[in-house]
Amino acid sequence: LGDPAYPQALLEAPDPPLLLHTLGRIDLLRAPALAIVGSRQPTPAGREQARDFAQQLSRAGLTVVSGLALGIDGAAHEGALQGPGSTIAVVGTGLDQTYPRRHTELARQIADKGLIVSEYSLGSPPLPIHFPARNRIIAGLARGTLVVEAALPSGSLITARVAGEQGRDV
Repeated sequence: LGDPAYPQALLEAPDPPLLLHTLGRIDLLRAPALAIVGSRQPTPAGREQARDFAQQLSRAGLTVVSGLALGIDGAAHEGALQGPGSTIAVVGTGLDQTYPRRHTELARQIADKGLIVSEYSLGSPPLPIHFPARNRIIAGLARGTLVVEAALPSGSLITARVAGEQGRDV
């Protein structure tokens, strides 16, 4: 928390992680950011909208923050990698784990052109309790959160609720 590289946006959020593990472009932690989250099982139109929003935001210089999950998160990361704003993936595992495995190549691209962030140490598996905690970091790193297609009981709406509680736009 006391490191000058620690993101100011998280310092302003309640319950910031004591430390962050990072892989990639740490400069993105200081960039203006917007979170894009949503369904793991989106419609084709929702997936396309997430990718397009992320691509345009990145081209405008904003960094897109999401959770590397299947569906909307993955589409948002893919779109954001197309612009200079790039993307931050906040994961619920150690940085040596990729979850879901289907996103191994996407995670490699994000590590090369963007940033992967975790509060969990190396070797930490994808435990269900990690993901709601991860969502507070997604919301905390961004000025606002865009939800694309979310079910009522979902992690996406947890992220939106937390963002609202933090005074961020949703």
